[in-house]
Amino acid sequence: MKRSGRHSRFVLLAPLTGFLLVFFVAPLVWLLSLAVRDAEVPRALPRTLAALSAWQPGEPLPAPLFPAFAHDIVEARAASTLADAARRLNYEVNGVRSTLMRAARDAQSAPPGTAFDAAFFSAIDPTLADPALFAAVQRARGPVSAYYLLASVDLARDVQGAVQRVGASQRIYLDVLLRTLSISASVTLLCLALGFPVALLLTQVRERTADVLMILVLLPFWTSLLVRTAAWVVVLQREGMVNSLLLRLGLISEPLTLIYNRVGVLVAMTHVLLPIMILPLYTVLKGIPPQYMRAAGSLGAPPRTAFLRVYMPLAAPGVAAGSLMVFILALGYYITPALVGGGSDQMLSYFVATYTTDTGNWGLAAALGLLMLATTLALYALAHRLSGGRVMATG
Repeated sequence: MKRSGRHSRFVLLAPLTGFLLVFFVAPLVWLLSLAVRDAEVPRALPRTLAALSAWQPGEPLPAPLFPAFAHDIVEARAASTLADAARRLNYEVNGVRSTLMRAARDAQSAPPGTAFDAAFFSAIDPTLADPALFAAVQRARGPVSAYYLLASVDLARDVQGAVQRVGASQRIYLDVLLRTLSISASVTLLCLALGFPVALLLTQVRERTADVLMILVLLPFWTSLLVRTAAWVVVLQREGMVNSLLLRLGLISEPLTLIYNRVGVLVAMTHVLLPIMILPLYTVLKGIPPQYMRAAGSLGAPPRTAFLRVYMPLAAPGVAAGSLMVFILALGYYITPALVGGGSDQMLSYFVATYTTDTGNWGLAAALGLLMLATTLALYALAHRLSGGRVMATG
């Protein structure tokens, strides 16, 4: 009987498990694998990599390199693989993409008997005879590489292969990660400050009143995220409702800048994520027996002491679960900061979307996504440990 029950559960779970594996786990693993895959250069320049197999940066370039290089770029251009390799090398050697395409055309149209040597490529562009280019080719030999992972934390390899920080003008991703964590933490604190009194009120009023208030809490879920965010653009603009009201009350003499900056991002994200904080808080607070507070008062504890030492420890799992859910959701926000934030308020997800849809740099997009995933998992593990396992139990 027990074996039959297990078989039935397996049959019931099989469609959902298969769906998740095919349409969620497999695409996610494939996308994240792009952060370490480096196949463009070996596919386009196999003879060049073979000629560089014994070469070390700092040594003279080997003589067979340039004929192999010429052969590779001509064949790769005909096979339509040179553009991908040139784009990959362009990440490390700026401007080499167009230079490689021009060199492939010149090498293909060169008369028979042309000597493909350093002088031939230097005449096209000195970069093509520079050891720095071939050091980059060697580093991209694949099939796996740490280039994108290093770039996502503002690191790179020099000509000798040593890892070092990139120049100050190129250090952006760690700053963006810190900005993302800062905005997420600020939104979490705002949601907690606004959501805890609402959740507490829901446990104190009559059931019919609580039902009405809960409908108001859930209303944002029934409205499109894009519509909610666009509404804040209207409300917070210089001629919007907020500035108009403050001007009419005489509290300000000129409109405030409340949109396309950090204020707009915090306000809009807090509005969107506030129900996510209230629901787990309400679930936990509703389960706290009111007799505990009365018992603390009968034993002589002032209301403030009873609240801090009796009520809050019991409410801690709800606070932890709500805060963690809001924080993790805020980490991946893209639409709201893109619509109501300025250039210095964009979060990590904005760069993932940009590299995926605009520039086609899927490797760096995957590395930044992996960085976000690792940060989320690390923060979840930390919160779970600090809460003694109550986060997972409540969630």
